[in-house]
Formats: sequence, C-alpha cells, structure tokens
Amino acid sequence: MLVLLLARKYNKMYSEVCIQRTLIAFFLLATTNAPSATQNTVISGVVTSPVAATVTRVPAIVGGEADMPCDIRPPMHNDSLLLVVWYRDDNPVYSYDTRVPGPSAHWVDEAYIGRAHWHSVPSAGLKMLEIKGRDRAIYRCRVDFHVSPTRNYKIALDVIELPSKPVIFDEYGKEISGTAGPYHEGGEFKLICSVKGGYPTPRIQWLQGDTVLATLSAGDYSPPIRTLTLVVRNATRAHLAALYTCTADNTLLAAPQKTTVKIDLFLKPLGVEILSREQPLSVGRKSELWCKTMGARPPATITWWLGGKRLEAITKDSGVAEANETESLLQWMPSKDHNGQVLTCRAEHPNFNHSSIESKLQLNVYYMPEAKIHLGAKMNPNDIEEGDDVYFGCKVDANPPAYKVVWEHNGVLLQHNPANGVILTGNTNLALRNVSRLQAGQYTCTASNVEGDGKSPYLHMQVVYRPLCQRKEMKIIGAALQEPTTVTCEVDAFPPPDTFEWTLNNSAGSIKVDPDRFTVEGKEGKSLLTYTPVSDVDYGTLSCRATNLAGQQVTPCVYTLLPATRPDPPTNCTVYNLTDDSLDLMCLPGYEGGLQCIYIVEVWAAEGLVVNASNAGALWNLRRLGANRQLRLIVYAANARGRSEHVTFPVETAVRLAPRTEPQEAWEVNWAVGVFLGAALTIAFVLCLALIATKLRQRSRDYEVTLPSIKNQKVIVQKRNSPQNADDKNPDLIPLSKE
Repeated sequence: MLVLLLARKYNKMYSEVCIQRTLIAFFLLATTNAPSATQNTVISGVVTSPVAATVTRVPAIVGGEADMPCDIRPPMHNDSLLLVVWYRDDNPVYSYDTRVPGPSAHWVDEAYIGRAHWHSVPSAGLKMLEIKGRDRAIYRCRVDFHVSPTRNYKIALDVIELPSKPVIFDEYGKEISGTAGPYHEGGEFKLICSVKGGYPTPRIQWLQGDTVLATLSAGDYSPPIRTLTLVVRNATRAHLAALYTCTADNTLLAAPQKTTVKIDLFLKPLGVEILSREQPLSVGRKSELWCKTMGARPPATITWWLGGKRLEAITKDSGVAEANETESLLQWMPSKDHNGQVLTCRAEHPNFNHSSIESKLQLNVYYMPEAKIHLGAKMNPNDIEEGDDVYFGCKVDANPPAYKVVWEHNGVLLQHNPANGVILTGNTNLALRNVSRLQAGQYTCTASNVEGDGKSPYLHMQVVYRPLCQRKEMKIIGAALQEPTTVTCEVDAFPPPDTFEWTLNNSAGSIKVDPDRFTVEGKEGKSLLTYTPVSDVDYGTLSCRATNLAGQQVTPCVYTLLPATRPDPPTNCTVYNLTDDSLDLMCLPGYEGGLQCIYIVEVWAAEGLVVNASNAGALWNLRRLGANRQLRLIVYAANARGRSEHVTFPVETAVRLAPRTEPQEAWEVNWAVGVFLGAALTIAFVLCLALIATKLRQRSRDYEVTLPSIKNQKVIVQKRNSPQNADDKNPDLIPLSKE
C-alpha cells in the first residue's frame, strides 16, 4: 500500500528530478525484495512477470568487450517502454528511465562507470567495456512497460582469462628463445613447454606445421603451471631448421597463444662442387664463382687455388638451411693469362682430420669488346666546316668477336639514312655527307658480344659555321633625343666572332656606325652599341653583322629605333573583391613609350586624397578605404618622358554590417560558404588574368614584336614646336602618335 501512495505522489511531482531519483531508488529496493518470481506483483500500476528460466550465455575475453542483449519491445501496440534495470546477483548495477529527460535518465553503479553503456540500436542491450575477471556473473535485465507486464531476462557473462604465452625450456631447464640446439645428427633432444594461468583450464599441444605431436587436454583442475614435454630421438638431417610450435588455448574467441622454436643441427659434409662450370669469365670485370659444399654444419673451410697459388680474394660463406649446403663466393679479376688454367676449390671441415675434398674447373676467359673511334685518315678535326663530308672509323678488340656495332650522336642512336646524309658501312664505318652545325657534338661507337657492350670514349666533332642571331624576331628600342641608349647584339657562332659591324638605315640612306661607338665581347658572342639620337633623322633601323673564321653573318640582327614617348593609359580596368573597407584593382598595361614604366592609382573622396599607390604591374590591393564611401579612382601610367592620360571611374564601398549575435540558420551558413567559394574562384581567375597581363607588360617592356605586328603601324615624329599635353612635365618630349 505504501508503494501505491508513493507512486501517486510521484505522478504529481514528475517534473522534480530529485523526487524522481528517490522514487527510482525505492522502486529498485522494492523489486529486489519482491516475492518469489512465481508470483505476479503489482507495483505502481506495473505488472511484473516471472524471471525467464532460459539463461543466455555471453562469452567475453578479459580486456575485451561484451554485449548483453535485452528485448525492450512492448508486446502491445498501444504500450511503450517505462524502465530498464540491470542486476548482478540481484544487485542493481544500471538503469534507464524513459521518464527522465537527458543524461539523467541513466544511472550506473560506481564499479561500472565508464565501462557500462546502454544502447537501443540496432538492438537493445548493455555493452560492457574493458572486461575484468570479476565481471563473471549472472546478470538480469528487468524491463517495465506502462501497461504490459514486466519482463525479466537472465544473461550469464562467461569471462575468459587467456593463458600466458608458452615458454619453452631444454632438458637442462634453460629457456629457449628462437633456436633450439645445436643438437647432433643421430642423437635426441627434449623440449619442455610451460604455460601459466588461464580460465577455463587451457589445452596444450606440440605441433610441427599442422601435425599435432603431443596434447595435454584441459581438465577441471587448473594448477598454476602446466607443462608438456616433447622428446625427439635419432635426429636426422630432416630435423635441421624444423619448426616446433607449442600452443595453449581455452576459447575459440581468440587465437591460441603460441611459441615456436627452430631446430639447429651439427651435420657432416657430403661433397664439394664449383658452380656455373659452363659460364665463361670476363677480363677487366669482377667475376664471381660459387663453390658449394654439401651437408656440412658448421660450414667447412673453403680455399681457392690457381696455378699452385692461393688466391688472396675476399670470400663469403652463406648457409642454405633448406638444402643443408654451404656456399663460398670468390670475387676476383681474371686476366688473359688465366685462360686455360685450372681453378681449384678445396673444402676442409674444422672438426675432422684429412677431410680435404676438391673440385676443379678449367677456365675459359672471354673479353668484353674494347672500342676506339677515330676520324678518317685525311680529316682535320679543327677544319670541319658546314657542307663538308666527314668520315669516322671504329676499331674493335673483342673475344668472341663483336656481332654488332652501333653509333651515337649526343646519346641519340644513329640509323642508316642516306637521304639525310648518314651512311653506315660494315658497322665499323660512319660517313656524314654535307654536315651542318647541328651535327656537331659527341660521337661514340658501341660494340657488343656475349660478354656485354663496350663503348668507345667520346670523340667531339666541332663544325665551323658563320654567326647567327640568337633571336630571330626584330627588336624595338625606344630612345630619347640627346640621351644614350644601349643596344645589345648577341649571336651564335663557332668559333666566336672577332669583329662586328653596325649599320643605321633610315630615310637618309644607309650609314655605318663608327667602331668607337660600340664594344665587342668575342668570347660571349655579343657587341654593345651605345647610341645617342641627336635629331629626328637619327631614328631608323639598326643592323648588326658579326664575322668569324667561317665568314661574315649572312642575315643581320635587326633593331628598330623609335623615339621614346609618354606611355599610353592603362585599359580594361576591373574592380573586384569590393568590401566595406577595401578593393582590388587590375588594369591591362598599354604601350609604355619605349621606356621603363610605372602605374599609379589615386583614390579620391569628397574630403580629399585617400590612397596613392604605384607599382610596375598595374595590379593593386587597396585597403583602409572606409565603409559606405563615394570614391573616385584615377589611374595612369608614367615613364621618364611623362605621364599618360588619366582613366577615371567612380566606386562605392559597401555598408559595414553590425556583428551578428544570434545563431545563424542553416541557409545563412550555406550562403556564407557559397560566397566564400565564389570569392576564392574569383581570386583564382583574377590572378590568372594578372599573370597574363604581367607577361604582356614584360613583352611590351622589351619591345620585342615580330615583323607582322608592326607592319601596318605608321610612326609619325611630331615637330618640336607642336603643342604638348598639359600633364607633360618635359618640354623636350618628342611624343609618339599612332594613327
């Protein structure tokens, strides 16, 4: 009756968590001292049912996990779960109350804190972590519903304690680790396996591979240490390197604990043999010969003899356990004199007297080809000019004779191609007809036989040719009146040029430039002309010709000399990444007037100048502009001759938003992510445009254009008394106008 009154009071004060916890504790106490399970008892309107007679067994390994199931599905559709209580030996250890919200719905005994966790998916149950030996017990899961009778389930948690890893001892009580022995061939050996602990009592076995040799079955009585001894009598060669494994197991949930030892045996030698008798040796190359002794353990002592003398070479001993063999490696350099002599391998066992046995081999020495390349008998290597015919020969010394000879030019294989002037005759002769400068370089011949490939030393052929311009495009040079300008002429020639000749071509005719006005750097193949235009007629086309031993340059290097002018204004200006305090600006550079140019942007507001920035790339990152401001951007270019026209356009910075304090909705977060990604893509695109613009500007700065690009341009030199632009600060400027 007292329980019913407490239940009614509980229903009235459901929202008070403290009263809830008190009622749950009282409820657990009442159910613990309830009548026999064969009686149905009504508690707080809940009908209990007898404890299930069937016990579910759940195995678990110490240190592992266990999942004890509990069915919480109500038997009726209009019913639902009320309370789940777990008991160990009728003592509550865990509960889950659906009437209490949040984490407070779960209660766990102090001994199971952090190890017991309730879950309802995929199926309901209590998961136990870090299983200990003391967790072995009978657990009961009690399930209460709002309407249906209480259900009880019994779960037996079978905690398994694995045995220790087996330890193997020899017959003298010495622990064996890895290798047992060595034992003697024909004798016997004893292996003792010792295992500690384990619950249930472990089974111990001796195995060789998959074959079970001895077994100590599990029993009810479990002493602290169990041992199993294996005895092998009349050991044979088959026991060498045999693996014996001792295992201990007491569950199928974990692999057996095991320890393996490898058997080592002393064996007598059976024979000796030199390997690879049919393989010839090679002169000038380190050769390797193996001598094998069969059956000796420990390895026999091996020595090598040739012509009655011991070879003082490095030897290596290698035991091949699978075949009970020992091999010795001889590394040496045979010579031509060794051909036909007898090589002897002698094996002697250190534990036996008069045990020397020998194997002999008559040597057959082969020689790798030696190739040497040379020019034809009447060829002068210092006087090969373009258009000459060149002949090469390849002398080969090889045993056996070479079966092929190949030719290479700068590492590229040459093929017989008479149409291109490459002729191969008899493999050992090469003819080049009508050679060009491109055929100069390193030539080699390579001869091959069964011993390998022998490559000749490099023969460098140099072809004498006339100078050629390093740059084929015409170059535009901007020069101001009365100001010196340096023009560089660079050519490619062999030998390097010793003289240069400069010529100025304009409407007045062709004029040779005084040699005192330029310098010659012969080794580097270039000439520097310092030219100062004095009047308008001093502009035109400069031509440079170099001369070397092969003759004068056929096609001159051409430079167009134009008056230096003010630059053109930037074009295609674009504003991007506009914020409440900053913006990025990018423009395309125009013609720079033949001089080095910088680009300036001025940011003006109603109260005056805000920012003034300049650089050489027409790309700006403008910051600290202020929010919600009407601004005017003025962009122009400048060089030593003056400034370009201005490019002006307005821009307005964004309004600065107040910081947000309320949580953002999901769509607002997605919008922000989209804006961020869009901005990142925009920046990547603009950087690509900036790179292109920089390349264009650099090309404009060098004034390098192909002839077709200036073919239709008309250059008009204005008179000195023509009107000047108001922004031009140099009254002597000769502007360049374009039609």
